[in-house]
Amino acid sequence: MTAPAPVVDVRRAADRFSTRIGWLDSHHSFSFSSHYDPDNTHHGLLLVNNDDIVTPGQGFDTHPHRDMEIVTWVLQGSLVHQDSMGHSGVIYPGLAQRMSAGTGILHSEKNDSWRLGTAAGDHASVHSDPVHFIQMWVVPDESGITPGYEQLEIDDELLSGGLVTVASGMPEHVDHSAIRIRNKFAAMHVARLQPGAAPVTLPDSPLGHVFVARGEADMEGVGPLHEGDAVRLTGSGGRRLSSATGAEVIVWEMHATIG
Repeated sequence: MTAPAPVVDVRRAADRFSTRIGWLDSHHSFSFSSHYDPDNTHHGLLLVNNDDIVTPGQGFDTHPHRDMEIVTWVLQGSLVHQDSMGHSGVIYPGLAQRMSAGTGILHSEKNDSWRLGTAAGDHASVHSDPVHFIQMWVVPDESGITPGYEQLEIDDELLSGGLVTVASGMPEHVDHSAIRIRNKFAAMHVARLQPGAAPVTLPDSPLGHVFVARGEADMEGVGPLHEGDAVRLTGSGGRRLSSATGAEVIVWEMHATIG
């Protein structure tokens, strides 16, 4: 069988679907909610790549999910998570979170408008900081699993500026300090590219999704990528990625696709 021709599909930030209401500024890389394009429903195993900014004291009220691996990556501020399995916590930059919806789970995500004091005896105070986060949905390779939740501090590893595995279901990443997702054909990596540092090399996988979460980057054979831009790779991995000014980039490595 002849392998498909390599494809490099650049998607610019301004071309994304958008949802703007009083407390939410959200940009969707794929069809989501009322935004539907039959030619833009997923890439590989990735169904959702939402770039969300939520104002203080606001957020997503309790809502259901089923048979989905949901990874949340905070860029700025903090996000409060609560779910029907009794999990609760605050997600902040460098702390990866995974929720396996499985047979069904309810959860909420909010920008809590209270901040604890830093000194002993200090009282909580109101803050006015937005929370900026990327939420990604990947289909599991098995439906009907028991719902689950995991979070892990990754921040120290990101200081290297290299490509760090943050979430994976791939067997070769079992020994990595990464949260586990229930799909053995997918892994998410993050790089905080340092200005002028040596390039990182993207995984040489059949399918890849590169998203510039912050800053500006440069991809070999593609050129400049700005904040919010994405590149969908098919049979075209192994390219080098760098930044002259600094960037945070999220990379999905995928070895299968939906359907």
